[in-house]
Amino acid sequence: MEKKELRSGFTTGTCAAVAAKAAAVMLLTGRELQHMKLMMPKGRSADLPVFHVAIKQDKAECAVKKDAGDDPDVTHQAMVFAAVKYSDEKEVEQAAGIYRRDGEEGKGPLFLIAGEGIGWVTRPGLSCPVGMPAINPVPRDMIFRGVEEARREADFDGSLTITIWMPEGKKLAEKTFNSRLGIEGGLSILGTTGIVKPMSEEALIATIRLELHMRAVAGLKRVILIPGNYGEAFIQETLGLDLKAGVICSNFIEIALNAAGEEGFDQILFAGHIGKLVKTAGGVPNTHSKYGDRRMEILWECTAPFSDDRDELKDKILAANTTEEAAGILKSCGMLEPVMEEVVDRIQRYMTLWSGGRKVEVVTFSTMYGILGMSRGAMELIGLFSGSAAGRKEQEE
Repeated sequence: MEKKELRSGFTTGTCAAVAAKAAAVMLLTGRELQHMKLMMPKGRSADLPVFHVAIKQDKAECAVKKDAGDDPDVTHQAMVFAAVKYSDEKEVEQAAGIYRRDGEEGKGPLFLIAGEGIGWVTRPGLSCPVGMPAINPVPRDMIFRGVEEARREADFDGSLTITIWMPEGKKLAEKTFNSRLGIEGGLSILGTTGIVKPMSEEALIATIRLELHMRAVAGLKRVILIPGNYGEAFIQETLGLDLKAGVICSNFIEIALNAAGEEGFDQILFAGHIGKLVKTAGGVPNTHSKYGDRRMEILWECTAPFSDDRDELKDKILAANTTEEAAGILKSCGMLEPVMEEVVDRIQRYMTLWSGGRKVEVVTFSTMYGILGMSRGAMELIGLFSGSAAGRKEQEE
């Protein structure tokens, strides 16, 4: 029996941005809308219906219903509301938790605030500052760009204030890990691509194996493995490498390395965020949270040999909200570099084992501190991928 293809959906960030743009258009034109189109990252577009339309003299609001496709998302079918109103700049700037974007071409600034059901960040290490609403950078940019487009099309130069809220947000947040991450009072507005791509584990693993096989058949002997979107951006923007050389392996670290070894790749570069890769330093083969989360415990195991004040530092590391926060703690103690060397060394040992003894080089990074650690041969392998002098030197030898 042929399996049904899983249907993609839209992130809360896309829903918020579509609702915000629709509300801005309705405020500035006075026209009621039934749907709104918005460009998402990577050049894709969303055209979504809008609900609960209300237009007043100085404000317009509407909602978009979250459709997560076939992904088991707790926010599926939840309403994401947006209101846009004319701003009093002095009054808005005095309020707490305001995201501001300066207007283009001399236009007034845009302001973004959170309403009911949107969480607030209470602990460091996340992509939003402490004391600010949990509206992540990519969705935030999508919201501002959508409203800016509406303002440009309406030839309006004044300031606007955008409010995003989710009436069910606080209740739905109880079904997530938000409180453990230090996000209180509601949900995060998330998304890096705008699209929710559901896939079964079986399908994901088959895709990973197929991509590796195709590269091997093409005669390639080197491959880059990356867990996901953060890794993609890192190898392209920081390492300057072509995304075509990379295969996304999601959480299936051991399976991907095993497949790469079976396909005969001689050299493997594995680049990933410390939040995922630190798990492999403890021998965890699949980094999905459903298989357990021992990030801080594993990080402490790597830290202990370098610490004299064991109890106090151990408490701090184990209490850290994220690996970004833990990295900051280690940096303040002057221990980040040796600890990351130990982490990378352990990661490399496990990855070499899982690949069947192939040459595996490791780079791990954080969004806050950049490159945290590299295995000894990583730069030379990066050079081979980029065609740099270091890479050419190794090829000549």
